[in-house]
Amino acid sequence: MVLVRETVTGDWQALRDIRLEALRDAPAAFGSTYEREILRPEAHWHDRIARGGTFLAFLPEVSAAEPAGLIGGYPEDPVTVELVSMYVRPRARGCGVGEALVATVISWARARNAASVHLWVTETNAHARALYERCGFALTGERQPLPSDPALGEVAMSRTLPCRGTSPDPRSSGRSGPA
Repeated sequence: MVLVRETVTGDWQALRDIRLEALRDAPAAFGSTYEREILRPEAHWHDRIARGGTFLAFLPEVSAAEPAGLIGGYPEDPVTVELVSMYVRPRARGCGVGEALVATVISWARARNAASVHLWVTETNAHARALYERCGFALTGERQPLPSDPALGEVAMSRTLPCRGTSPDPRSSGRSGPA
């Protein structure tokens, strides 16, 4: 069973560790770099947590203390939440962690009355694109260079959220392959 919770101040080291691991493990998947993030002081991680919208996933059967995944969301504008920093540790892939993390950001966006959730994904990251499609996201037609490596391209995906009082999209949950 996947447990997802929003980060709290005491999580700063765990957040930093999994973020740095993500940047080492999949550098072509993120807009920042390991070299940039390793230099950030403790205060940066506390500030990131204080903003809200940063979540850690846990698989208690693997480790109750070490996060299995990470995701963030932030209000891009009054009606759009941007999904960022999605990462699932290799040993936790295929266990529903990715779906649980994405569902958490979608719920967080709904609680803020967002009309949609938007994200950028590297064009070559087929596993992540498949996860987002399973979670109800579709390509928007937007494209841009990856900030950390402009030789790579990113494509945008978006998911419209139902108005309050309507039933959610059934594609927002479910368990499938790796993220």
